[in-house]
Amino acid sequence: MTTEHAAPGTTDPAVPLTVRIRGLLPDLQPAIRRVAEQILARPAEVAAMTISDLADACDTSETTVVRFCRELGVRGYPQLRLALASEMGGRSRTDAAFELSGDIAPGDDLASVVEKISYADARSVEDTAKALSITELEAVVHALIAADRCDIYGVGASSIVAADLQQKLHRIGQVAFSFPDPHQALVSAALLDERGIAIAISHSGLTADTIDSLALARANGAVTVAITNAPRSPLAREADHVLTTAARETTFRSGATGSRLAQLTVVDCLFVGVAQQTYERSLDALQVTYDAVRDRRQPTRRPQRT
Repeated sequence: MTTEHAAPGTTDPAVPLTVRIRGLLPDLQPAIRRVAEQILARPAEVAAMTISDLADACDTSETTVVRFCRELGVRGYPQLRLALASEMGGRSRTDAAFELSGDIAPGDDLASVVEKISYADARSVEDTAKALSITELEAVVHALIAADRCDIYGVGASSIVAADLQQKLHRIGQVAFSFPDPHQALVSAALLDERGIAIAISHSGLTADTIDSLALARANGAVTVAITNAPRSPLAREADHVLTTAARETTFRSGATGSRLAQLTVVDCLFVGVAQQTYERSLDALQVTYDAVRDRRQPTRRPQRT
């Protein structure tokens, strides 16, 4: 089993530059992080800046800007500006306006709040689709099909996504369990072996309970998977496969919904991928489970004529 792997999406040129930068943000050193934050806050302006202007704006050196380019997998600052200008040029005026004022302000009316949240959520799903490595996704689908059981870890909001994945896999006949309780998650990880697969979900990739469970599962020989917004996070380092989301966080955490939607997008892709590869079995299981709960639904009542 490998101990090091590249972070999918962080250097892939097919992934939008700003998405790649957000994925790297939590793992960057302070000076380099200031460069990243400046680009995310003012992408169109930075595209027109010289390297000296950007270094001054970030209170750092030109060398630090070059180091940031290397972290991002870009050859140099001219290539960074070109990629940024191309990305900004492909956005509509509406997108550009939301990029600049997408955070929710105390004076926003409710209509603006709804508009900003819906925009952020939609972009989270769209950006996640672009950031998701098809190679990694395919590998996880095959690992799920081959595994005797799948244990899924996540706490807080991520536990909701873990439960959703467990329910979906269970309906098509995959043996799957989710463990929102950290102690139960550790117990499950301790009992896994090379026949199992462990999937851990954490937006930040910094949740200690989730990291510990995935690390223990890996130590026992299970295939390990991380679903996270931070592909270089401690959680990702414990994973054989990383499925990257691309959600946004804001002051009032409108991105919290976005992070769950991004995770659910990955979950749906996993579920459909497994169901597609086990087509006949999955269709039979879906029909059987539908029949099992069908009589639990109230019959539709037609309005009586008067």
